[in-house]
Amino acid sequence: MNQPMESPGAAYNPWTIVNLVFTHLAEQGLQPLLGETDPVQPASSLLSALGISPAVGSGPQVLQRRDAELAALRSIFFPDGAV
Repeated sequence: MNQPMESPGAAYNPWTIVNLVFTHLAEQGLQPLLGETDPVQPASSLLSALGISPAVGSGPQVLQRRDAELAALRSIFFPDGAV
């Protein structure tokens, strides 16, 4: 009854979900911990539950954007530079 609809060819990067959730939580004044566990697995599970294939891009532009997003998140959660 509650089966997710299959979206042919729909794929999304789980790191984008991680960034979205962490950004939203930071805007709400919360400070989730980044680094204690790998957030990609739960994000991938969420995408799968929504009928979307998790797909991590590995091209240089994707990796650079990911690194920039992670650096921005670190600056939000650790403004004094302590990680």
